[in-house]
Amino acid sequence: MAKGKGFAAEFKKFIMRGNVIDLAVGVIIGGAFQAIVKSLVDDIIMPVVGLATKGIDFTNWFIALDGNKYETLELAKEAGAATLNFGSFISAILNFLIMALIIFIFVKAINTVAEKASKPEAPAEPTTKKCPYCKSEISIEATRCPNCTSQLEEAE
Repeated sequence: MAKGKGFAAEFKKFIMRGNVIDLAVGVIIGGAFQAIVKSLVDDIIMPVVGLATKGIDFTNWFIALDGNKYETLELAKEAGAATLNFGSFISAILNFLIMALIIFIFVKAINTVAEKASKPEAPAEPTTKKCPYCKSEISIEATRCPNCTSQLEEAE
C-alpha cells in the first residue's frame, strides 16, 4: 500500500482538518460552559425562584409511579420507586434557555466587534481633479489649469 493512502491516512487527513479541530474545541468548551450555567441556575436562579414561590423546590417536583406519596425525590429513590421527575425537567429547560441566552449575547457581542473591525474607513476626500480640457491632474482648488492655462470654473 502506498504511503498516504488507506484508511489510516484518510482518517488522519479527516481529523487534521481545521473544522474538525474547531468542533472538538467547541464541544470541550461547551461542556465546561454548561457546568457554569448549571451552577448559575441551580445555585443562584432556582433559590430565587424558590423564594418567589414560597420555598417550593423544583428538584422535589415528581410523581411516584408506584402510587405512594414521598416527601422528597431521594426518599422515593431509596424506596426504589419509579418517578417522573418533572421538576428536574423544568430545571433542564431553564438551563437550556439561560445557556442559549448567554451564547446569543456572547455571539452578538463578538459579531458587533467583528463588524466594527471590518468596517472600511471612509474614503479620504479627493485632493486632485482632472482638467476637463487637457486631462492632466491638478489641485482640486485650482481655478485655472497650470498645464494648459484653461479657465476651469467656466468649464465645470
